[in-house]
Amino acid sequence: MTATRGLQGFDTSATSGESPPRPVLLVTLSARIEPVAERVAIESALETRARLLIANMLWLRPLPSTLMLAPEALTLPHEEDLEEVRATAQRAAAAGVPTELLRIHSRRPLKAVVELVSERRPGLVVLGPDPKRAPRWWRALAARRIRSLDDCLVWIGSDD
Repeated sequence: MTATRGLQGFDTSATSGESPPRPVLLVTLSARIEPVAERVAIESALETRARLLIANMLWLRPLPSTLMLAPEALTLPHEEDLEEVRATAQRAAAAGVPTELLRIHSRRPLKAVVELVSERRPGLVVLGPDPKRAPRWWRALAARRIRSLDDCLVWIGSDD
């Protein structure tokens, strides 16, 4: 039994019927996705025939009454660039990639990303929030924690 390796370092033996490929996880932090990160994630999912998970991590502000009455109103669509993130999911689906869009509210989005990686066990994690809207330290710390936790590749977008 031999397995070939794709450009992204994925085991592509799943095409011969052995096991399904691990998903590609594209993560953003209440921001639109950097175009290069989007391309890396979609092309990797296409190449490996993997599912694409797009996780929009949303800061959960400590507003007790809103949490109780209307948690869906904590983050307004324009505050998270919802339409742009949905457009990324639609482009992936149009390219033939099975896509799942997740909106995850958390007071600790970094911890939530680590938990998501533990649960879904992706083969590649693309940290791709728009660098103008997401702090650099968050991406670096997320990459470090994910690398120490799991056996997956981590790709970090540019700082431009």
